[in-house]
Parts: sequence; C-alpha cells; structure tokens
Amino acid sequence: MLAISPYNELALPKLPEGRGPIQIFDTTLRDGEQAPGIALSPDDKFNIAMALDDFGVDYIEAGFAVSSDIERDTIKRIVDAGTKATTLSLARSVHKDIDAAADTGVRCIHTFIGTSPLHRDYKLKMTKEQVIERAVDAVEYARSYGMDVQFSCEDATRTELDYMIDVYKAVVEAGAGAINVPDTVGVIVPQAMHYLIGEIAKEIKVPISVHCHNDLGLAVANTMAAIEAGATIAQLTVNGIGERTGNASLEEVAVNLFANYNVETVDLSKVGKVSNYVERITGFPKAFNKPIVGRNAFAHESGIHVHGVMSNAFTYEPIKPELVGVARHIVIGKHSGEHGVRQRLDEMGIGMPEEMMPQFMAAIKDAAVGDKEIDDAELRAIADNIVYKSSLGEPAVKLDGVAVVTGKGVTSTATVNMTVNGEIRVAAEIGVGPVDAAMNAIGKAMGGDYTLEEYKLAAISGKANSLCEVTVMVRNHARQGTGLVVGKAVGPDVVETSIDAMISAINRDNIKRE
Repeated sequence: MLAISPYNELALPKLPEGRGPIQIFDTTLRDGEQAPGIALSPDDKFNIAMALDDFGVDYIEAGFAVSSDIERDTIKRIVDAGTKATTLSLARSVHKDIDAAADTGVRCIHTFIGTSPLHRDYKLKMTKEQVIERAVDAVEYARSYGMDVQFSCEDATRTELDYMIDVYKAVVEAGAGAINVPDTVGVIVPQAMHYLIGEIAKEIKVPISVHCHNDLGLAVANTMAAIEAGATIAQLTVNGIGERTGNASLEEVAVNLFANYNVETVDLSKVGKVSNYVERITGFPKAFNKPIVGRNAFAHESGIHVHGVMSNAFTYEPIKPELVGVARHIVIGKHSGEHGVRQRLDEMGIGMPEEMMPQFMAAIKDAAVGDKEIDDAELRAIADNIVYKSSLGEPAVKLDGVAVVTGKGVTSTATVNMTVNGEIRVAAEIGVGPVDAAMNAIGKAMGGDYTLEEYKLAAISGKANSLCEVTVMVRNHARQGTGLVVGKAVGPDVVETSIDAMISAINRDNIKRE
C-alpha cells in the first residue's frame, strides 16, 4: 500500500519513546468553520461531528460556546450523543466563556490567552504578570467545574521562550492537563518548530499539543516537526480548512504519520469519504491538486505516466488510493497516450480498429481543447464518429475554411471555402444565427442542391464544457425520391461541429449516388 522513499527511514528520527500515542484533535467545527464563506447549521455541525467520531479522532473541538445560544445548544447536542471522542469547547481566559462551556456539559475545555508582545501590547494591553494571572485564574476556574483543561499560549511562535515556559508551568501547576503551542499566523519553519517543542518538552511534562496555520504553506511540515520533537496531540482540520489559508490538514498529517512513522491514528480507509462529506456540507471546495484527497491526487493523463501505472501503480504513486478510500482516475485528454486510451476503450467494450487509432487519437486531442477531460460518454461518441466517418471513404467534399460573423444586432454571416471533387468553391450567406448562416453557405457552395431539413444538438456529458453531438437531415433536391440523407459529427465547437455534420451528410449522399 506504500512506496515511500528509502531515504526517509535513514533521515527521520525515531519518535520519542514512552510518551503515549499520537492523538488527533479535530478543530474542523471551530477553526475550520472560521474560514471565510463557511457557515454551518446546527444539523451540519452535529452530522460532521458524528462523521469525525466514526473516523476515529480523539478530540472534537465542537465550537465556541459563548458565541451564541445556538452554538451552546449544538455543542450540548454533540456531548449528549455520547461520542467516543472527547468533545471540547473553546474559551477565552474569562469566566463567562468558561461558564458557557460548562453549561454544554463538555468534560474538557480548551482555553487560551495571547502571550506574544504583539498580543500583550496591542490586543490585551496587559503586562506579562497580568497575562499569567489571567491564565492561571481561567484554568483554576475551569477545574472548579471538574473539567479537564488544555491551555494555549496564543501566538506562541512569536512569544519569548523563557516567558512562554513560565506561563505553561503556571497553568500546569494550576491544573491544566495539556498545553498547546499554536503557530497562530503560520510564521515558523519546521526546524524552528522542532527546536521550540524540544525546549518546551524539557520543562513541561504534561502532553504537548500543536496547532499550525498554513499562511506560508508549512502547516503540515511544522506539525510533523513538532511531533518528532515530542508533541503528542495534533490540532488539525479536515481538508485543511480554517482562517485565512487554513490549518494543518488532518488527512495529510494522518497519512504521513502512517507512511513514515508507522503510527496509526484515524481510520485511513475513511479519509476520502470524510473529506468529500466535509467539502459538500461546508461548500468549501478542495483544490484539484490537494494532496491525498484532491481530484488530481490519483489522476493520470500523460501517456508515459499512464503506461507506467498500468504496469505498476507505484511507478507514479506513493500510496495506493485504496489506502485512503479513493479511486484511481485515468484521465483522457490532450496528454493521453495510446496505451491509456486503448485500455479505457477495452474496459468500455469499444472496438477500435488499429488503423483508425491515429485518427482517433488526433480527434481526442482536438476535442480536449483548454485541458478539457474527455468523459466516457464523450469518448464513446468520438469513437462512433470516427467509425462513422471511415465508412464514408475518401470524402468528395472537404471544408478548407470557414468564417462566421455574429453578434447582438448583427445579421449572422458565414463564408465557406470548400473543395468539391477537386474544385475550389467559395460562398457566403446570411442566416438566423451562426449555424443557420453556415448551413446556408454550404448549400450555396453546393449549387443550391442541398438544404437542411432537420437539426439536433446534444451536449454529450451535460456539462458546460461538454463536447457536442450534432445530427442533421439534409435533402438533395437533385435526387429522385425523398433525397434525404443523415449526417452526424462530434466536437467541442457548435458551429464547426454542425458544419462537419452537414458535410458528412453530403459525402454520404455522394456514396449513395455512386
């Protein structure tokens, strides 16, 4: 299930012994919800909490109880559900916050106060001594309710080390059962985080938690560095959502712990399910290239890569997608090679003669304009169109060029350059819209013999960037009988595909006359 670099084992230190298991503190419902654009209903929060509990997280920070009556009731509902995970509420180091948290029935509280010079001087306007007094009072007050306490020095990574250790010692003496080191604005680097946690661990003997933000893109790396140095609780969010650029991603940390340290935390087989659920409920989209759970995480388009993956998936994948409950996706697009396309055709039961493959591959690359992916329905339509065109033999009528002028308040005009049995013909006509104008121009170039009798347009996949399929019924007035013939075509542009369909009909009519 894994194909990690062998150098990792040589370079990575062993995790400190005798410190207990690594625990996952999920703050999707608190810090994650603080991401701009996310507003969860009480039912949303409850349902996500149940999914997180089933996922196997150790702590669920369900919200900020003092913020509203609705928030308080929602936290209480989660507590009353009897989750295996410990449910917490965030609280500032003030009595009313702690009262609100206690009213929910949580048996553990996460309280904090800013300790950096920036927070002391500009936000709190408090001295060092006043901050310690407030922190100690909050812990003692929470403990008087019988609650366990995790305490955070907000903006820890910009706080003086000696002073921060003094704060942590004071709150531990007051009864805090764990301390948290937040990189509140994501400014530390992994080497510095390793040093910081190591220094704190020398002085503080309760479990150390770490909460990393992703402002400089280092949240996961900083979390891993903290765990290497002695932290045993990782505060994370599903999909890495959170304020500004988000938090350390739960799925990335969990997979890294398993892959590189053989540490099991959550149920990895449910990673994809939980990630997609949180994305759907929050409405906060994952980046396509999001590690582990992004749309492209196990997607392959390049012909070289697809060929390798078909032989052995580990040639271009570090882990098997089944490990995290997602599926591999072979993308058909402009970078696809014949091996990958042929495999997909075989899986779909589509027979494509070998001599037609070059034409088929060219059609795929033409259709995949703007990095568009070709889905199965479109792939089948292109294949059918190639086989259909091959049945027409060498075309007597070819389109050499077309120009269409259209717009609001402008009469649509089309000019076509065509070769008909070796003769170059040019014609221009107007119409009701660009397709009608183009069809009229083709009819004129063909001497007025052909008219469009019926036109059908379909978006094959139903998506905004779908390939279109055009079917036309054309009448040849120079022929006896009905003179009707059908033509069809598939392509990305409606006008060009419509023209292609009409010319296919004309060529088919020429075959009939032969």
